[in-house]
Amino acid sequence: MSSTAKNKLPEVEIPDVRTPKILQNQKALVTGANSGIGKGIAVELAKAGADVVVNYIVDPDSAHDLVDQLKEQGIASFAFKADVSNEANVIEMFHQAVKELGAIDILINNAGLQRDAPFEEMTLEQWNKVIGVNLTGQFLCAREAVKIFKKRGVNREISCSAGKIIHISSVHEVIPWAGHANYAASKGGVMMLMKSIAQEVAPHRIRINSICPGAIRTPINKSVWSTPEAYDKLMELIPYRRIGETDDIGRLAAWLASDHADYINGTSIFIDGGMTLYPGFATGG
Repeated sequence: MSSTAKNKLPEVEIPDVRTPKILQNQKALVTGANSGIGKGIAVELAKAGADVVVNYIVDPDSAHDLVDQLKEQGIASFAFKADVSNEANVIEMFHQAVKELGAIDILINNAGLQRDAPFEEMTLEQWNKVIGVNLTGQFLCAREAVKIFKKRGVNREISCSAGKIIHISSVHEVIPWAGHANYAASKGGVMMLMKSIAQEVAPHRIRINSICPGAIRTPINKSVWSTPEAYDKLMELIPYRRIGETDDIGRLAAWLASDHADYINGTSIFIDGGMTLYPGFATGG
């Protein structure tokens, strides 16, 4: 039977589990946190006990609505507008985060975008915009976080790590993506950026890892899941036969930022329902 029988999309399917308070008293900064995956991560970090800086660049109402939602749960939170590809914006954002919250323990390097085009039609502006936000933005934010973590060192009352950085990458750090050369190149760059930083700063007890989502139900990719026909086509790429939800990513981020994951460093964790198993080859190609 089709996963979208009777021309209806399937209901959201995700385990009903409670996020444990594994980030109590920690301070997190989430870039691109006012929507999609970033918002899902911010919500789950807060459920785990972390205070949260909500970074955004567009749609301030959504950012401030999220801040209000977190404050209602007793979480310290504020919104900060910053273009992560702008060095001065990033430096000021981290300055304000430390000023407001007293520290930063966790950076979620999530902000990202797409500017899709066939390769021969892709403009330099499209290329530079995606590389600037998706890769240079992650470099600038990670650099400021590492400075803070190294200066402070380990506070064992908070965590056994001096700090944690989680880069939000994609299955497309390893899966080529025709028509999206700039995006795939940016995510491949994120992989090597993450691993290189992790190798360098590990002696300072700073942990760096990546989360690599597959297909996730967000407004930005609505075209691939918003109709029964599109959803069924998407399921051909996902052996587990459901689309991912932002909660899936958020729960992984909360766990990976906690001391439960202390010995994980320099690793890309794929969360994709098996997309990287290349299901097209399931019957031998």
